[in-house]
Amino acid sequence: MIRIALCWLLAAFYALAGYAHIADPEPFLAIMPDWVPAPGAVVLWTGIAELLGAAALVQPWSVNLRKAGAIGLALYAVCVFPANINHFAMDMARDSGGLGLAYHVPRMIAQPVLVWLALWVGGVTDWPWRRRSA
Repeated sequence: MIRIALCWLLAAFYALAGYAHIADPEPFLAIMPDWVPAPGAVVLWTGIAELLGAAALVQPWSVNLRKAGAIGLALYAVCVFPANINHFAMDMARDSGGLGLAYHVPRMIAQPVLVWLALWVGGVTDWPWRRRSA
């Protein structure tokens, strides 16, 4: 029951984020590292990836599609981590301190949790609750 609820919650989170990437790309472009090529296209395609991953997580027809969506969202969370680090560094370098450590530290900690959560709710892993055989 908890896995299903968290699956829907994670899918809603990614669906909203995907919509935001497409509807208003400016905040995402502002935190993009300079070395990323075609930043506008990257933001658009990350939004599409989030929407597709969210849909794959909650569709009821295919376990394999659910697992593929979960793996895709986990890989996505790993791939956008450089943008989060860049945002942290840029924001903390501001005279005002930007959003501050109270925002950025939990966000940094949340990233690996999002990777695991996508894999867990998608049924890719049962860690750390799997039964051990004797």
